[in-house]
Order: sequence, then C-alpha cells, then structure tokens
Amino acid sequence: MHSTADDRNLNAVLVGIQTPGISREDLQSSLDELGRLVTTLGYNVVGRIWQKRKSDRGFTVLGDGKLHELAQWTGGTGEIAPGVVKKKHKAAMKFDGANSSPDQDDDEPLDLFDTSDFDLEEEESDDVDSDLESHASATSAIPKEKAGFVIFDCDLSPSQLRNIESATGASALDRTGVIIEIFSRHAKTRAARLQVEIARLAYVAPRLRETGGDQDRGGGGVGGKGAGETSLELDKRNIRDRIKELKDELAGIAQEHDTRRARRNQELTVALVGYTNAGKSSLMRALTGSDVLVADKLFATLDTTVRLLHPESRPRILISDTVGFIKKLPHDLVASFKSTLDEALSASLLLYVVDASDPTFRAQLEVTREVLAEVGAGDVPSRLVLNKIDRLAPLDLAMLRREFPDAITLSAITPADVTRLRMQLIENFETDMIDEEFLIPYAAKGIIGEIRDRARVLEEGYDEVGTRLKVRGQSEQIDRLRALVKKQTEPYR
Repeated sequence: MHSTADDRNLNAVLVGIQTPGISREDLQSSLDELGRLVTTLGYNVVGRIWQKRKSDRGFTVLGDGKLHELAQWTGGTGEIAPGVVKKKHKAAMKFDGANSSPDQDDDEPLDLFDTSDFDLEEEESDDVDSDLESHASATSAIPKEKAGFVIFDCDLSPSQLRNIESATGASALDRTGVIIEIFSRHAKTRAARLQVEIARLAYVAPRLRETGGDQDRGGGGVGGKGAGETSLELDKRNIRDRIKELKDELAGIAQEHDTRRARRNQELTVALVGYTNAGKSSLMRALTGSDVLVADKLFATLDTTVRLLHPESRPRILISDTVGFIKKLPHDLVASFKSTLDEALSASLLLYVVDASDPTFRAQLEVTREVLAEVGAGDVPSRLVLNKIDRLAPLDLAMLRREFPDAITLSAITPADVTRLRMQLIENFETDMIDEEFLIPYAAKGIIGEIRDRARVLEEGYDEVGTRLKVRGQSEQIDRLRALVKKQTEPYR
C-alpha cells in the first residue's frame, strides 16, 4: 500500500556515491550513519540506493538510469524539467568558446580552463557498471512506500539540489544540511545557538535562490542612480552582516568562557571526548552524579558541562563533557564550536571514549583525533576508554584488550567499572604529585580547610605545638600552600 501524502513528508530515501578510493564497506558504514542522522531528525528511512561513480560532481550526481530508479521512490519523472537549467559541462563550454552562458548559475562562476570538476564520458554514460554494482542497493524493484525526501551522503551544490528536486519531485538534502539541522534542534545554551546559527547561515548563503523577478534590481548608488542589487545579492549581503553580528556576540561569550577556564586552570580537569553517541554523557553522569542529558541520539549533547568528580577527591578533579564528533563534520561547524572545543585544549587529561561494540570505532577514533588536532589539542595527555563492553562477547573483549593493552575497558552502566575508573583517574594525577609536611599552630586552624581543599591529606597528627599534616598535591599547589602557611602562621611563631 502506498503512503499517504502526510506520511510522505516523513519518508526519506538515502543515496550513496561510491567514488574511487572508497570501499564498499566504508560506503555502507557511512550510509548506516546517515540513516541514524536522518532518524534523529524524525524522518523514516524507507530505502537506500547507491552507485559507483568517478566523482560526485555531475549535475545530478547520479547517472540517468539510477536517477530514474530514485524517481520511482518519490513519484517523480526522473527528468529535469525544461524550466530548470541543466548546467553545461565545462569542457563543452570551453569548446563553444562561451565566456558567459545563460546556463551558468549566478552564484557559481565557471572556470572555462578547468575541466577537473566534471567528466564528459561520465555525464553521457548511464554507468553500465553501476547496474552490476548497485542493482541490489534498492530494497525492491517497485517501492512500497513513496518518499518526500532524498538525502545524499555527500555535499550538493545549489545547481545539483535544483536538478535533483526537479527530477524526483522531492525535497533534496545533503549530509551537511542534515547535521546542521540536528545541531539547530539540539542547541540549548546561548553560545551553542549562536555557533549553530553561524554555521547554518554559512551553509545557506551559497544555496540561496532567486525569487520573484529574478534579475530585478533595486535602485542603487547615491541619488538612486546605478543598477543596484538583485534580491539574491541583497539576501547574501544581509546574511554576511548577520554572521558578523553573531560572531561579535559569540566573541563576547567566548571571553566569559575563557575567564571561567582561567579560574579552573588551577584545578585538575578531565575532558570526555569522542564520537557522537559513544556514551560520554552516560559516563559523565556516572562519574559525577550529575543529571546531564543522556539519550540514544546523535549529538544529544552540544553544550560543554563541567562537574566535580564524585565522591569528591583531594585535590579536586573536574570532569567536562564535550560535543561529539562525526565523520565528514562540516568545517564551518568545527570552526563555530572552537570555543567549546577549547575545553579539551585546556584539559589536564583527555579521555577518548569509544563505543567498543561498534565495528567502526577505530575509524571513529581517528576522526576524533583529527578534529582535536585541528584545534591544537592533539598533544594533550590522553587515555583511551573502550565503553559499552557489556555488549561484547567474552572472546571479542579479550581480543580488544590484547589489541589495546593500555586502554581502560568499562561499561558506564556498571558501578564497579565506574569506581575503578575513578581510582585510575586519581592515581593518574598522583604520579606527578609531591608530598609535603605542614605544622599548623592550633591558633591558626582556619588554614587547615584550605589545605584539605587543595591537596590530599595522607597523615594527620597532633602534638603540643599544633596539627601536623602530611599532604600530597601538584607541585604548583604545594608551592602556593607553602606560601600561604608561612603567611598565616608567622604571627604564632
């Protein structure tokens, strides 16, 4: 039975492109991840198709035959409507000697001397090899459900979006658009909303389309003379101005964050980093006892949360939960969330949290390391945490422990594992600590609370002079305590 029009609004077909250098396994893994992204948005994935291509630069990305197959899922014709311009091949335009073409998009100038973007043979080919390689990519020859969305696992240019929508009669989205929409829905704090809005506007700007009279221009210049701006040019300028306003506002918030981080520089901080949905928030809740959001969704956490390790240790250890990463994370989002990612840069220790039950966690770990290296956090001391081991068979777990002998293996939902991790964190920092003894006169008892806050008391004794404390702490903290004790106890000597 075919879906109703209302149902179609939530139905989506995923489209993957296997270009040279991408294995079948990588393609299917990426499509699986795209499916989870789309599901997070609330859409229902009703099918997927994929095709081998020399590149994803074609005017419809897919070959003609596969485009018609996609149209069967959406009820489209599979043909680009006459009113929609099919972008000419650059080599063909060079052959025509056209310096300017009516087929050329206003927002996409063509370089007539660059033929790298398209392959003429590819565009004229119906990709016979794809019939062999991707015939089984659709779940059925005649789809049982119609889809209102086609979602590509790659970035689409404005002209590609227009052409695909014309041929399929459905709304077209690309991977970046899906990720930005998820971020928009999940951003809660002012800083996160600003960061997402900047990335969204940067994504939307080149994809604006003319409305109304296309090339109609408003009066321009002093006294109303001059051609003025088209509506498209005006929209783009407004977006540029808005992005500047948002960046200025974000810079002010970033200064506040920097101030808070500076105050925490004297504290030991552990940042949980890793792929989205690896279990960072669950581990954060288990380590700190805080009521942070835990959800089986991609990018459920966008805002950095900092809480004390619980039960509280001496010296204190702060745990921070950070935004998750994902393959093909848009660069605009990485740049926008730099202030959030700086939490990892200022951490004393990074815990790379991975979902050990996910067969692709090695690739996910590599993505995390690459993104952190972009913000300069690649050299921060780190430990690998293999999470969700409760989902592994004993043999698989044993093999992982042999492969990663220095990794911490645990399940965030197992209290004994969390307690063990807590002790490992304390021991990790204690290796760089020093011991010191203080004699505090009884009349200067107020200073003892300060010592307990900044260091771990190993021994405590009393004599006729005062309280004797043997403590362990970071060298910087011990130096501060020495100066403080000297100042506070000088009147009693």
